[in-house]
Amino acid sequence: MSVPPGLEWWREEPDGSIWLEHLPDIVGECAARWSLRLGEPFHNARISYVAQVELHDGTPAVLKINFPEPEGEREPDALGHWDGEGALRLLGRYDERRALLVERCEPGTRLWETRDGDEVTRIVAGLLRRLWSPPGEDHPFRLLSDAAADWADELPVGWERLGRPYEESLLDEAVAFLREAGPAQGDQVVLHQDLHGGNVLQARREPWLAIDPKPLVGEREFDTASFLRDRRWELRNTPLASTTVRRRLDLLAAELDLDRDRMRGWGIAHALAWGMSGKPEQDRDMVNCARWLAAA
Repeated sequence: MSVPPGLEWWREEPDGSIWLEHLPDIVGECAARWSLRLGEPFHNARISYVAQVELHDGTPAVLKINFPEPEGEREPDALGHWDGEGALRLLGRYDERRALLVERCEPGTRLWETRDGDEVTRIVAGLLRRLWSPPGEDHPFRLLSDAAADWADELPVGWERLGRPYEESLLDEAVAFLREAGPAQGDQVVLHQDLHGGNVLQARREPWLAIDPKPLVGEREFDTASFLRDRRWELRNTPLASTTVRRRLDLLAAELDLDRDRMRGWGIAHALAWGMSGKPEQDRDMVNCARWLAAA
């Protein structure tokens, strides 16, 4: 088995080369564990190894192997919690290898292939509404309040390290919001954290299903942040970018009956927290989204 080209960038990350070298053995181990017939990997997958497989009875499924990092550690817990309600079903898990066996979405077309507009926003709103359920006692998920406290500490450090790449007033707004909103939230539900058009697939069981959660437990307003900045590579080339982001904000707030100001605050803070990677073009797009939200 050869490593899909989209995963080669992991060699630049700590322990990435080791993971890639062991990946063929991990895939073989999972195939034997679940009696899988292996198909071709998805070559557009850039974060995890993802391949079409068939179960021993011919049922189509997908094998996913995540890089061993904290962000995706609780993905199988979230999928198990939702049990197919708005998200694809978990069929098996192998935590020692960060491997998941999940249902296959067919035709599997991403929501990104649908022209952007209000209908796309309503599709995402409908999925979020179904995913938001109480976590139950003794849940395994990280709390949004803890993540917010960490981001509030990390943002100023990263801002200095990267040469103050955006205005200090934007940093101050994000940090102040995180320190105020993090400890004082509304009802606690299981959050997807990364629901955008690339993580919504067309399926036969239901029209659309969510994939690839990076779950937290916190208030609903936070979970709109990723979609508010969706398709930012398209937004950068249009003079209507700020209008588009504001329209998403207004429509999601209305559709989901959420506090618009808190959605806006989480959107700014999360864009900056996830945007400072040191990759100039990607970081610039995330900062621009934070700016558009700050003006919304």
